[in-house]
Amino acid sequence: MRAANPGTRRRTASIALAGIAGALFGVGLVVSGMTRPTRVIGFLDPLGLWDPALAFVMAGAALVYAVAFRTIRRHREQPWFDAQFHVPARRDIDSRLVIGAAIFGVGWGLGGLCPGPGIVAGAAGSTSAIAFVVAMLVGMYAHRRIAARPRSPSQS
Repeated sequence: MRAANPGTRRRTASIALAGIAGALFGVGLVVSGMTRPTRVIGFLDPLGLWDPALAFVMAGAALVYAVAFRTIRRHREQPWFDAQFHVPARRDIDSRLVIGAAIFGVGWGLGGLCPGPGIVAGAAGSTSAIAFVVAMLVGMYAHRRIAARPRSPSQS
């Protein structure tokens, strides 16, 4: 029997680690109640029965990420399972970013879900979450088709 190619082992380990991270993320969403649209909608209704739970979840996630990101970047020159870190280089804000963020926000507010919780709730059998995920996939497909079109000089 041949030993596995180091590139294949690296790719397999990367996929396994991504699966573990995704499962941990999903468990966190379920435990925090963020797969229930009423939680998100309650957060977005400060004049009604406001639910601050989402703010605590987001603040906790941002804190953990900020500490982990700084620690990892300080102690490692490259990630375990890739040749380099992939950090966005663009810092500009253009109309496509603003419009995309607005569409995301409106969908989040109306549906009470964003992609992660939608997938987790859909996998748990929520029919509204399944409808949300299907609509999200249709939107992603439409975006890819539209973005692939050549842009006219006036759109640049």
